[in-house]
Amino acid sequence: MDGAPPATSPAGLSAYVAVSQLLGLTLLATTGAWLGRYRGGVAWHSSLQFNVHPLCMVLGMVFLQGDALLVYRVFRHEAKRSTKVLHALLHGLALVIALVGIVAVFESHRTKGIPNMYSLHSWCGMAAFVLYLLQWLLGCGFFLFPGASFSLRSRYKPQHVFFGIALFALSVAACLLGITEMLLFNISDSYTRFVPEGVLANTLGVLLVAFGLVVGYVLTRDDWKRPPLAEELALSMDFKTLTEGESPGG
Repeated sequence: MDGAPPATSPAGLSAYVAVSQLLGLTLLATTGAWLGRYRGGVAWHSSLQFNVHPLCMVLGMVFLQGDALLVYRVFRHEAKRSTKVLHALLHGLALVIALVGIVAVFESHRTKGIPNMYSLHSWCGMAAFVLYLLQWLLGCGFFLFPGASFSLRSRYKPQHVFFGIALFALSVAACLLGITEMLLFNISDSYTRFVPEGVLANTLGVLLVAFGLVVGYVLTRDDWKRPPLAEELALSMDFKTLTEGESPGG
């Protein structure tokens, strides 16, 4: 209606989202600074191929995954279908970037004769990636593409939400393990003396935790959840009628 007031976000939501983006960009810049200043930079066909791995994992499995989770909080008044597509696309982009990072570390290990998948970091990281891929495929199958019934979607949704947050937390934890592993491999003899590289890498770890906490707080505030629009409620009832054979009033 012409006289309807403009839609607004709940108090505090915009500020927390802005802080999350500032933290996210800062942790990306810090990752680049660490790799560029102390690890020689990033390149694919060289001894620096390994450095592609931490950059891709922080970008894909943390920053983009976090932003994909925030989509339903940020785009509160846009069409649900558009929001779903953006949510899925961001997760898909995160998966592609993470896959590049995984290929980089396996290729680097193969070239240098280093064994794969022996550390806690590699176990947690691979588990996060595989489960994240499964979560994305199931999410697309249940919510983005037609086919799943209304009752099936309703039963799966709580699991989808829970595992979305859990996998994000696991991804942050895997990155923290990876930072520690890199430091112990590269500066184990000087790490205890608060050398600049160690301090910078620790700062990156703190930024990862801060980003995860801010995103987690936004996601778990019930009053910040995306409210269903009137047309979405009508479409939901129509979908339930078609898939469950019930009347809209039932």
